[in-house]
Amino acid sequence: MNTNDIKNDKITYDESSDLVIIDASSADIDGRVRAIASKSHAHRLLIAAALSDRQSRIITSDTSKDIEATIGCLNALGATITRERDYISVTPISISNNPVAHSIQNSQFIPADCGESGSTLRFMIPIIGALGINTSITMHGRLSERPLSPMYEELIAHGMQLSPQGSNPLFISGRLNAGEYTIAGNISSQFVTGLLLALPIVKLFNANEPATDNDYNNNRIASPISTLHVTGRLESRPYVDITLDALKSSDIFITEERLDNGDTLFHIPADQTYHVNENVIVDGDWSNAAFFLAAGAIMAPKHEGKNITMNGLNTESLQGDKKVLSILEKFGADIQISEDNSIINGNQLITISPAPLHGIDIDAADIPDLVPILSVVASVAEGTTTIRNIERLRIKESDRVKTVIETLSALGADIYEENNTIVINGKEYLAGGAVDSFNDHRIAMAAAIASLRCKNKVIIKNPRAVDKSYPGFYDDLIQILH
Repeated sequence: MNTNDIKNDKITYDESSDLVIIDASSADIDGRVRAIASKSHAHRLLIAAALSDRQSRIITSDTSKDIEATIGCLNALGATITRERDYISVTPISISNNPVAHSIQNSQFIPADCGESGSTLRFMIPIIGALGINTSITMHGRLSERPLSPMYEELIAHGMQLSPQGSNPLFISGRLNAGEYTIAGNISSQFVTGLLLALPIVKLFNANEPATDNDYNNNRIASPISTLHVTGRLESRPYVDITLDALKSSDIFITEERLDNGDTLFHIPADQTYHVNENVIVDGDWSNAAFFLAAGAIMAPKHEGKNITMNGLNTESLQGDKKVLSILEKFGADIQISEDNSIINGNQLITISPAPLHGIDIDAADIPDLVPILSVVASVAEGTTTIRNIERLRIKESDRVKTVIETLSALGADIYEENNTIVINGKEYLAGGAVDSFNDHRIAMAAAIASLRCKNKVIIKNPRAVDKSYPGFYDDLIQILH
């Protein structure tokens, strides 16, 4: 967030108290916002590029703390990744002059910092094991408290050594072996993605001896096939689909088998080589676009004739959070979609105008990241909204069941939890008030968008939490407040 740019009469930043103050009660709300690049897509493309056999460019001008954490870890492991104005240049580990790429035999632990990024942590741990590089990972915020089981136990059972869960830093040594892995599908799709990214590059070697260059050259026999058994329903399946698409486009071969009992088997040959395209474009981010799409939906009737338009989004994207469109339509939002060929990271214009909203039932199993902003929409929709399957919200950057309820309650919403369901009785307007972001980017952004339907000011403590995924959020919010 560039706080120096927050100077208009609707949004101000109090540097001494680290507060953003939003007074949208008398604002005209109208404008266009460009979707930022997808964080989920960018993580996967960067990792594939760093593991590739040739240099590449990731086409995006956007960044965030989470993406910088992934870049930092990949550089620590031996890649050379630099940011240019409109793209990220990646020289992969296999051909980089970075000395780490040639220090696999060194017993010293290479330091890497995952920041507060759960994706970075859960993706990098198995990749580090596949590369056989001794690494110490530092974490910040609540990251060290977020669960690594059952992936943690599976990695140890297949050749890796990890310090106890909750350790910070987390020390990683040993080397990942091919084999049969089992992960429950209802915990985190990030565990599945981490293994899907790492298992194609495992090598055969004598597990009782340190990893050496011979593991790459002279000790190969017929490559084994790992099996990743995902038990039960795979929640947040669209995130895994993004991973599989990135792997396929990198010439990584994986087959999938869906069993009659609902389980999924991924068959993953070892000793493969990533081969990425020289230029890869990052999709627009539906997860973060949801905040401004919701802004258009909750505009008060007095804004009739106004709208919010977003560009840079592809309605054919594999991202699961594109479901925000169908959910907003179910609420009653007026949504128009048209073609837009003026930009490279999306080809639709999505326009949302004020319309009467009504309460609905929402299953959050596959869309946990949408719950904070959908709760805002529900708080000003006539009638009752219920949000079910919220278990995984408790292990995010904050306990989002608790923080969503506390935040919207502080702003005047009628919201509570009952039987593991968030229940929201909508009102015409919220009151406004002071809230804490709980250092959670999605809570901060949800509170800011809620201000558009508040009678009084909204004051957000620790507003820089948005930098984790959307550093330009307040700048974009200014563009629609007049």
